Parts: sequence; C-alpha cells; structure tokens
Amino acid sequence: MNQAAMNEAAMDQTITNPVMSMVELQSILPLIVLTLAIVLLMLVIAFKRTHGITVVGTVIGLLATFLSIPLATAVGDQEMSLLTVDRYGMFFTLLLLGVALASTLLSWEYLRHRHERNEEFYLLLLLATLGALVLAFANHVVSLLLGMELLGVSLYAMISYPDRGKLPLEAAIKYLVLSGCASAVLLFGFALLYAALGSLSFAGMGERLASASDNQVLLLTGTALVLTGIGFKLSVVPFHMWTPDVYQGAPLPVAGFLATVSKGAIFAALLRLFMDAELYQYNTLLIALSVLAVASMIAGNLLALLQQNVKRLLSYSSIAHFGYLLITLVAGGVLKGGPFAVEAASYYLIAYIVTTLAAFAVISVLSSDGEDEKQEVSDLTGLFWHRPLLAGLLTLALLSLAGIPLTAGFIGKLYVFSAGIEGTLWVLLGALVLGSAIGIYYYLRIIYVMTLQEDNKVIGRTIPWLGETVAVVLAGLVIWLGIFPQPLMVYIGAFF
Repeated sequence: MNQAAMNEAAMDQTITNPVMSMVELQSILPLIVLTLAIVLLMLVIAFKRTHGITVVGTVIGLLATFLSIPLATAVGDQEMSLLTVDRYGMFFTLLLLGVALASTLLSWEYLRHRHERNEEFYLLLLLATLGALVLAFANHVVSLLLGMELLGVSLYAMISYPDRGKLPLEAAIKYLVLSGCASAVLLFGFALLYAALGSLSFAGMGERLASASDNQVLLLTGTALVLTGIGFKLSVVPFHMWTPDVYQGAPLPVAGFLATVSKGAIFAALLRLFMDAELYQYNTLLIALSVLAVASMIAGNLLALLQQNVKRLLSYSSIAHFGYLLITLVAGGVLKGGPFAVEAASYYLIAYIVTTLAAFAVISVLSSDGEDEKQEVSDLTGLFWHRPLLAGLLTLALLSLAGIPLTAGFIGKLYVFSAGIEGTLWVLLGALVLGSAIGIYYYLRIIYVMTLQEDNKVIGRTIPWLGETVAVVLAGLVIWLGIFPQPLMVYIGAFF
C-alpha cells in the first residue's frame, strides 16, 4: 500500500509540475516577450540595416511587453527561486517600460542626424531595459547581480555609442572601471552575508538574522560593503564622483536613461532587499543611511550651484534627490518596515523619474539637429521668446524638481516629509528643507536665463515634432501627478 501511494503521489507530481511551470512562465511573460523582441530585433538588424525599421521594431517590442502585463498578472503573485513576480514588480515594470519607450523616441530624433549606423543602439537599450525589469522582480542575490550587470554592461556601450569625440569614450571608461570596482565590493559584501547567514535569498536572510547574533562583525561588514556597492550605482555621496563626468560625456538620451531607468531599477531592488531581508533591524545601518542621506542632500545641492553645464547640474540634482529618497528607507527602518515609507519611496521615485526625463527630453529636442549638444546654461538664453513651448516645458520640469506646488515633485516631497515626520527624523527633515531651499536657486537661475531677451542659438532650427510630443506628454504627467495625485496614491497603497 505504501509503494502504491508513493507511485500515485509521483504520478500526481508529474501531472501538476507542468501546470505549475506554465503558471510560472505566464507570470514572467513580460521578461519572455522582451527577450524575444531582442532576439527578433537582432535578426532584423542582421538582414536589413535601416534606422527607421529598427526604431519601429523597438517600439513594437516594448508595446508587446506592455500588453503581456495583464496576462502575467492574471495568475496572481508567484514566488520563484530567483524572482518574485508580484504587484510591486509589475508596478515598476510599467514605469520602466514607459521610460524606455520615451527614451527610444527621443533617441530616434537625436541619433538620425549624428550617426550612420544606429541600429545596435536600440538593441542595447532593450537589453538594458531587460536588466532593469529583472531588478524589479529580483528576490535573490543571483538575480540582483544578473539584472545589475545586464543593465550595466549595456550602459557601457550606450554611453560611448557615438564613434567620434573623446568625451563619450572617457565617460564610458570611467563608468566601466568604477562600476567594476563597485560590483566587486558588492560581491564581497554578499559573500560575507552568506558566510554569516547561509542564505542568498532576501527572505532567507531576513529569517536567519534573528539567530545570527554570533556573527555580528560579518553581518555589519557585509552590509556595509553591499551598501557601498549599491551607493555607487545610485551615486549618493561619497560614491558620486563618477556622476557629473559620465552625464556630461554620455549622449543626452543616454544620460536621461541612466538618470531614470538605471537608478530607478536599482533603488526598487534595494527597497525590496531592505524590507524582505529586514535589514532595518540594525541601528548602525540606519545611522549609516542617515549620514549618506544628509551628505547627498547638502553636497548635491551645493555642488549644483557652481555648474554652468546643464547635464552636470542635473547630475548633482539627482544626487540630492536620491538623498531625499534615502529618508524613506530610514523611516521604513524606524517604523520596522512600515508600508507608508514604501509608498512614499514609490511615489517620489515616480515623480523624480517623470520630471527628470521631461527635463532631459527638452534638452535633447533642442540638440536633435545634428550639431553640438545644447549643454551649457548659456545655450538656453532667450528661449522663452523663441521657443515658448519648450521653455515652458523645461520650466515646469525644473519647478517640479524644486518641489513647487501643483507639480509632481511637490507631492513627492510632501510624501517623503510625511514619512520623516512619522519616523521622527528631525535631522533628516532639516537637511531636506535646507537642501530644497538651496536647490530652488539653481533651478530658478536656468529659468531666469531663458527669459533674457537675447539671441538664442536655436532660432530658426526645426524642432522635431516627435521629441516635442514626448516632452509634452511627460510635462502633462508632471502636472497631473501634482494636481490629481489620488489615483496613483490609491494604486500604490493597494500594492503595499
């Protein structure tokens, strides 16, 4: 009877395993569809080199991935060995795919006058997006590193994609070398955590932290190294030295992609790691995050004051904004994983990504004629009088970055401020207020330059309608999220 029961159980398992496998495959359908799109695009490029066809294929691949999301969510949350396909991951998948689509359209306008062989650029963009999606679903060190390296290796080539000029190549080499060092530090940190905990899954780490009191030195050292590696990827102070040079050297659409998709995906993975592994149990870690947050908010804004290059200014601005985001991590730690802090982080990340991409979109549109990029603040002189729509869109983005009311940035900062109050983080909130006050100056300085009645370098040039449309849509989202944020708040709150 026992043998018969065992045989019956084995048959049942044989029958049910394919069903479970199909359910899991359906849950990761966005990753599968995007991977197939990359393979098909590679074949298209091999047989027919046409910039327009490649862009259309890229857009179709991204839209097909969008359409696969409802099918993936229909099977519910799925916990797998390396990935957790849940509403949190799908939320960031929607966000990252939207940014990738906007970046594709901006790249089309930017590259078609600059380079004769642009097709591989879009292949790299899709590969980087795939790495970002893996990060959004990662629940294990292996998938975290896989997504991070797939994203990073694609970015190396995207940053240096133009075959002329020294700045892109210099920027790519700096990013390659420093990113390699950061990855090595990250790997060593995870190795120490594995030695202390015996698990590489985020949830497994959290379960074993309570019983690992004898390995405090390994735990704290490993966590510090992991924080260092991820701090580089997010370019928080003092791991920010690469950021202005890489932003300045990278093509404008790539700089925008790096500032939004890359950093957004890594922060989403960090947020899941921080909560699932229950790293907030360690006061030492919370103190370290607080120090990084204050340093990033103050130093990022102070260094931006001195910049005459728009891309360098936006790079230091991004450092400050991720300092603001770290407040939500500390608040989540103080509140022992409170969902409000996660909601605040998610909303602020959306506001930052949409606003930053809108700013890069306007500068990219102004630089899409094939001549030199409009990188200097002086290049925007008199823009209000000659390109009022683009000047208005850039003004809106800058006001949102400054946190002015009726913009997405204001609601995002209000969310972060509320999380800080709930966690009684008065020092961090003081730094947030001081940093925001400093930031208003250099954002308004650009707006002031655009209002000067002097000749502008973009007079008489044709503005591409597609890039301008992308900038208008992004600016519309900035206003919508600032005036009517409740639907998105409810949407995020239902997930967490």
